[in-house]
Amino acid sequence: GPLRVVRCGGSALRGARAVFSADSYLLCAAGDFVKVYSVSTEETLQLMGGHAELVTGIQLNPQNHMQLYSSSLDGSIKLWDFMDGIPIKTFTVGSKLLALYTLASVEDSVFVVIPKKGERDTFQLVSVKLPKGAGQDLEAKELSVVLDDVGASPKQIAFGREGGYVVSVKEVSLQVYFFKRKLLNRFSLRAVKTKGGDNQFSCVACHPTEDCIATGHADGKIRLWRNFHHRKEYTYSTLHWHHDIVMDLAFSMEGTRLLSGGVESVLVQWHNESSCQKDFLPRLGSPIEYISMSADGALCCTLHTDNRITIINSNLRFSRSIQGLIKSRDVKTGLVVDPRTKALVMNGEPGHLQFYCLQSDQQLFSLDIVQRQYIHEAGLKQSDLVKVAFSAQGTWLATVEEREEVTDPELELKLWFFEEETQSFKLNTRINTPHDNHITDMCFRDMDELEDDSLILVTTGRDCVFKVWAMVEDTDPEAQQSVSWSCDFVGSYHNYQATNCCFSEDGSLLAVSFEETVTLWDSVTWDLKCTFCHPPGNIRNICFGRLTCSKYLIGATDYGFLCCWNLLTCALEWSAHLNVVVLQPDPLSEHIAAVSWLSKESSLFVFKPNEPRPIYIQRNLCKEKILLAAFVPRDEPETTGPEKYLWLRRSQLFFLTDTQELMTLSTKPLEERLTPSSKQLAVEESLPVTPFSLLLGKHRHQHSEEDIDLGKLVVQNKHEQASPAVKELLHTPAHVLPSASFLCPIFINSLLISKENKSAEEVADEVEMESEKTEDDSDEERDVTEMEQEDTSHMELLGEITCKLSKSQEKELRKIRKMDYSWISAF
Repeated sequence: GPLRVVRCGGSALRGARAVFSADSYLLCAAGDFVKVYSVSTEETLQLMGGHAELVTGIQLNPQNHMQLYSSSLDGSIKLWDFMDGIPIKTFTVGSKLLALYTLASVEDSVFVVIPKKGERDTFQLVSVKLPKGAGQDLEAKELSVVLDDVGASPKQIAFGREGGYVVSVKEVSLQVYFFKRKLLNRFSLRAVKTKGGDNQFSCVACHPTEDCIATGHADGKIRLWRNFHHRKEYTYSTLHWHHDIVMDLAFSMEGTRLLSGGVESVLVQWHNESSCQKDFLPRLGSPIEYISMSADGALCCTLHTDNRITIINSNLRFSRSIQGLIKSRDVKTGLVVDPRTKALVMNGEPGHLQFYCLQSDQQLFSLDIVQRQYIHEAGLKQSDLVKVAFSAQGTWLATVEEREEVTDPELELKLWFFEEETQSFKLNTRINTPHDNHITDMCFRDMDELEDDSLILVTTGRDCVFKVWAMVEDTDPEAQQSVSWSCDFVGSYHNYQATNCCFSEDGSLLAVSFEETVTLWDSVTWDLKCTFCHPPGNIRNICFGRLTCSKYLIGATDYGFLCCWNLLTCALEWSAHLNVVVLQPDPLSEHIAAVSWLSKESSLFVFKPNEPRPIYIQRNLCKEKILLAAFVPRDEPETTGPEKYLWLRRSQLFFLTDTQELMTLSTKPLEERLTPSSKQLAVEESLPVTPFSLLLGKHRHQHSEEDIDLGKLVVQNKHEQASPAVKELLHTPAHVLPSASFLCPIFINSLLISKENKSAEEVADEVEMESEKTEDDSDEERDVTEMEQEDTSHMELLGEITCKLSKSQEKELRKIRKMDYSWISAF
């Protein structure tokens, strides 16, 4: 089947409200996964994958606080043992699930928000009866509608004290449904007040011990509703501090405090429903999306629009922060890989560069490039980071910042050097106005950086020139550094705007595109070698082939052509009609990934420049437009997998969409990605060193060495390979294991020998024959036979292998047995 597209960062943490477990773990929905964080260490303890789409809701199982329900747009509800990261049951509902709620008073049902059939943008709150069955995958078909015409956001529904009623807000109406009385009360506010306020509801929360509803509004007001059992005699009071929309509300466990958050990045705590008594926790970094309280009321957590989780103490003191991939306004720098840390580098907070670790889904650090205070006000022209490039070893970093002027932009090129002592980048050279117009591209020459004179930087600009920057020794005796950068060469071509640049793999050629033309320059003499052109259309992307394909140059035009030129013959090798928006070569292989955008869907094409036919195509990769892509080298190459995924063995491909979600391609099917056995094994390997473990390790080491010395082909049986089914069986806690009838066929199948093991049986036959042949031999040979028989002991586990010898073979065997070996004793 096709590769799975997995969301792995970006706007993912905002899918659902976070949940605190009873023993202070923090559970968050992150894209297709559910993450378990340790509140004390900020570490990701579990990454639970199994949903095929965005996770939209997570709730603790009210009957067992060590279990968690999660809902997803894939139409399924999963029950997890979150301490072990194991799925216990999957309930398939069928339609998209947009929110999830549980009630302690209702044992075998959960509540979800689903789209109403046959109507667009209309949603219902339904109760789903979870069936009790032996299997792991069950269908939940019993749905009963609780409320019609509800909001799609999980913040727009809340359940009242002890689950007695449910409240839903949408636009300017509020509905309350009382379960026991089967009564629905509806209240409406006027759409626009005379004072210019906006009465649209944005969120709702219910008091845990009293009949009181708190609602947030688009104009920043909070209303507290009481006496809503009656349609006419209801009352509400108003609290107001926020100047813009109230994003979320949460009551403390005893209900004496109300927390509210919004776009001001300030958490407000209201005491006793009074406007006079309020506390603030300001400067939380970005707008607050969700607020969650722990069951004991000791901790509170806010999820932010830029993917930050902030954990706050009950006395409103900042405790700690977990930062994911920052969602910036616009990723102008592109996706760049830091060669030293293998981190993804791109725009972070305004004027900053974020280094994002893909393994832990956390920010490593943020580098302030612009070094100016950013003012959050629309329409202000402020300097921002637009381009970034690393040298091959990651010791030099080049950045370009510009003020957002259209006609006469303020430009600044900065070169940073990585200091080993401080483990951070230090500004080396600052160049004001490196070009007279916007800088369109820049790249370092990827060569051995031990020779400083080989390191050069090229920038291209709309001022119709490309400039070469080289390192020079600083002769100023008062200078703090020994080297600085200066312009070495300026090149142009017929007064066309320079748009892209890149160096060949060996650094000998520089390709610069000028509108419709690609020019090739010698990187030593800066002579123009040749030009390529493929009208109509300007060149959008260019890149050189690598390794065996280094004689090719690839270019994509904005008129929808992908061209490949041969550098030896200076002729067009092939061209394809494809609207390529992203062209990304793999630094470790010959493969190049091209992403096209056609009729509102992104498609992926992977090819080698020497073959015009793609080696892999995946259409409709995702509905969002893919803006950027990057190949990130793997720590260890993948050794298994189908032939058609060979191009993913050494590097992993990541995409960034226009909604700023980070996605990657997974070769593993959903089930394989669930097994936590790899994690379990990693734990076993890192067990503490005890005298017994040392002894055991020594013993194992000796055995492996003996095998190597003998040079024998030891036949590995199925048990030693330890199939995933057996591992899963042994590592899964007993209290969450499915029934034996379900596990038995999987276990038996895992023990069956596949046809590929024929060669193993043949080897076994040979081993047995050799052991028989040497029965009557001398002492020296007896020692050898003992070792050989040890090897055959591996085979006994495969069952008794009875080998039928042909008549000629039997004759040969008899001859060997009758032969006289007594002459050996003379030696």
